[in-house]
Amino acid sequence: MTSELRNSKKAWSVLIVSTLAFTVCFMVWMMFAVIGVPLKKILDLNSTQFGVLMAMPVLTGSLVRVPLGIWTDRHGGRVVMAVLMAITVPAIWLMSYATEYWHFIVIGLFVGLAGGSFSVGTPYVARWFPKKRQGMAMGVFGAGNSGAAVNKFLAPVILVAFGWAMVPKVYAAIMLGTVVLFWLFSYSEPAHLVPRHVKFSDQLKSLKDPKVIKYCQYYSIVFGGYVALSLWMVQYYVGEYGLDIRVAALLAACFSLPGGVLRAFGGVLSDKYGAHSMTWWVLWVSWICLFLLSYPQTDFTILTVDGPRTFHVGLNVYVFTVLMFTLGVAWGFGKASVFKYISDDYPHNIGTISGIVGLAGGLGGFALPILFGVMMDLTGIRSSAFMLMYGIVWVSLIWMYWTEVRRADVVGGDGTGAQA
Repeated sequence: MTSELRNSKKAWSVLIVSTLAFTVCFMVWMMFAVIGVPLKKILDLNSTQFGVLMAMPVLTGSLVRVPLGIWTDRHGGRVVMAVLMAITVPAIWLMSYATEYWHFIVIGLFVGLAGGSFSVGTPYVARWFPKKRQGMAMGVFGAGNSGAAVNKFLAPVILVAFGWAMVPKVYAAIMLGTVVLFWLFSYSEPAHLVPRHVKFSDQLKSLKDPKVIKYCQYYSIVFGGYVALSLWMVQYYVGEYGLDIRVAALLAACFSLPGGVLRAFGGVLSDKYGAHSMTWWVLWVSWICLFLLSYPQTDFTILTVDGPRTFHVGLNVYVFTVLMFTLGVAWGFGKASVFKYISDDYPHNIGTISGIVGLAGGLGGFALPILFGVMMDLTGIRSSAFMLMYGIVWVSLIWMYWTEVRRADVVGGDGTGAQA
C-alpha cells in the first residue's frame, strides 16, 4: 500500500510539472502570434511572408517529434524534456536582437524546438498511469496547449509596455525557471523504457499500419488547425474588425484557451465514451462552425419595386467569436480523443506513434498559415482561411465514415458496434 501511494504521488507530480513545462513550451512556440503583428509592419511583409514567419517555429517543432518520441521510449521523458527545454533558452533570448527578416526565420527554427515537447511528455506521463486513466493523463498534459492563450494574455501587455523585443527576453527567463522546476519535481522510472533489444526499425514498422495514417489526418485538423488559427487570429481580428492588438489578443484567446484547457476534459470523455465516438462528433461540430465562418463579408443589391436595395451579410465580431470559441472547444476534445486511439491501439509504442501523429499535426500547423497567407494574397478574402479548413474537415468526415462509422455504433458509449 505504501509503495502504491508513493507511486501515485510520483505520477501526479510528474503530470503536474510536465503540464507546466508543456504550457511554457507552447507559449514560446506561439510567440509570433502576437509579436508577429508589429513585425509585419516593421519588416513590411505581405500575407504570404507573414505566414512563413509564423510557420517557421512550427516546422522544427514538428520535424523533431518522431525522433524525440523514440528517444523518450529509449531514455525516459525526464532527461529528454529537460535537455530540450534548456537548449531553447539561448535562441529565445537572441530573438530580441534580430533585425532582418531572415534573422527571425533562422532563430525561429531553433525556438521551434520547444514544440517537440509534446511527443516527449505524452508517453512520459501516460506510462505513470494505468490504461483506464491514460486518456485522462494525456488530456491533462495536452491542456498545456493553453500556452497559446497564455501567450495572448502575457505578450500584448509586455509588448505595449516595453516593446516587442522585451517579449523574448521575458520568455527566455520563464523557460529557464521552468527547466529548474521540472527537474526538481519530475522522476525517472526504468520500467517505462522500451527494452534495449528493440531496434528503431522495429518501432517504426507501425508506419505501415493504415490506421496511423488516418490518425495523422485527424490530428492535422484538431491540432494542426488549432496551431494555425492560434497564430492567425490576432492579426485577423486586427485586419477584419480594426481592433487594438490587446483586444484582438484577448478575443483570440477565446479560441485558444478552451482548445487547450478542455483537452483534459476531452481525455476523460474519451476514456468513458471511446475515441471513435468523440472524434466523429468533433468533426461534425467543426464542419458546421467552419461552414459559417467561411462566409465573407458581403454586400449585394436587389432591384425591388421601390428601386435598388443593398443588403449586408457577414459575421459581426460577437458571432464570430462565439463560433471560434465553439470550434476551440471541439478541437480541445478532438486532440484528446485522437491520442486515446493511440493509447488503445499502441500501448507499447506510444512514444513512436505519438511522435508520428504529432509530426503530422505539427506539419499541418506549419503548412496552414502559409496557405492562409497565399490564399489571402490571391483572393483578398480573409475568410478564405476558413474555406480551406472547411474543405479539409469535409474530406476527413468522408474518410471516417467509410472506414469507421459504417462498422460502429457512434451513438453507443463504447464506440464499437455491429456492422451496418
